[in-house]
Amino acid sequence: MVLFRESENRLTGPGPWWWDGAMRSEFSIAVDRGTYLYAPTPWEQGRWRAEALDWVAGRLAAHGLRVNGILRVRLRPWSVLVRVPVEGRDAVWFKANPPASAFEGPLTAALARWVPEQVLRPLAVDADRAWALLPDGGELFRDVLAREAAEPRSWEEPLRQYARMQRSLTRYARDIERLGVPATRTLGLPAEFDRLLARNTALSPEDRARLERLRPRLAHWCAELASVGVADTLDHADLHDGQLFRPAPGRFVFFDWGDAAVSHPFCSLRVPAEKARARYGPRVLARLLDAYLEPWTDTGRTAAELRRAARLAWRLSALGRAASWGRTFPAPSGAAAGSEHSAASLLELLGDPPF
Repeated sequence: MVLFRESENRLTGPGPWWWDGAMRSEFSIAVDRGTYLYAPTPWEQGRWRAEALDWVAGRLAAHGLRVNGILRVRLRPWSVLVRVPVEGRDAVWFKANPPASAFEGPLTAALARWVPEQVLRPLAVDADRAWALLPDGGELFRDVLAREAAEPRSWEEPLRQYARMQRSLTRYARDIERLGVPATRTLGLPAEFDRLLARNTALSPEDRARLERLRPRLAHWCAELASVGVADTLDHADLHDGQLFRPAPGRFVFFDWGDAAVSHPFCSLRVPAEKARARYGPRVLARLLDAYLEPWTDTGRTAAELRRAARLAWRLSALGRAASWGRTFPAPSGAAAGSEHSAASLLELLGDPPF
């Protein structure tokens, strides 16, 4: 049995057979918990940890690979992520999802078949245990923005490519749902609102009453958005600059689908646009909106109709963010974390879009 002493950031005891040929008595693992020092994850369970590391070793061996270096573990309420250094090539990544986002591995594998140039192709997926082993995708877009003299237009091309990918995935919407990806389709959003409101324990009575009064307007927004006729498809729901790679100039690879849903595609715009607005100011929004909507202009809808749809989806995207906070590892009591974050997302429904 391998034991873990987090205070020393290392595993002690007999090393697994795959670590090296000499069977070390101890080896290093660096653990990053961020600000979530006490959030439960399965990493704390010795048996789970040993099985996960053995699975990684076995899947690497099937590809003729072996570990070489320090494992770097990132623990968050919504995932266990391990950077695994490998001899003779870039590192690979092990990811374990909570039960509510167990679909991510199968979804990633399916996307690799449907849109192979725009996503990662997993090295291995264990759907029953919600585990996936992924290759490195290159440089994060966030690092590119930090290194280069980035301009407001830097987000335009990734948004165009993402929108084109969404359109190409429309035909697979039912298949995506069958993989377990939540269906929060446009006309079903009022029911999703009701569910989220009923289950949330962090809202104050005053805020709950404000949201309840909003319900008739929300139903109208959903009906109007659906009437535009842009079909529901895959919504990443958290497409910020740390969720895509730029392996080469002009090429972008999208990853991390644990918050995804089948919903109105325009709901995806809010997160990247807000990140760009924080970096470049509010004037960037118009050009990013134009870039994202460009691939949709041949659908027979006018520019005014598409912009109106984008405004409606911007507001309604708060529901997807609120729902995603329920996809965390359960506490020993069985409860999931994130109620306060979900409440904050619900309250965003009350704000007007910034365009």
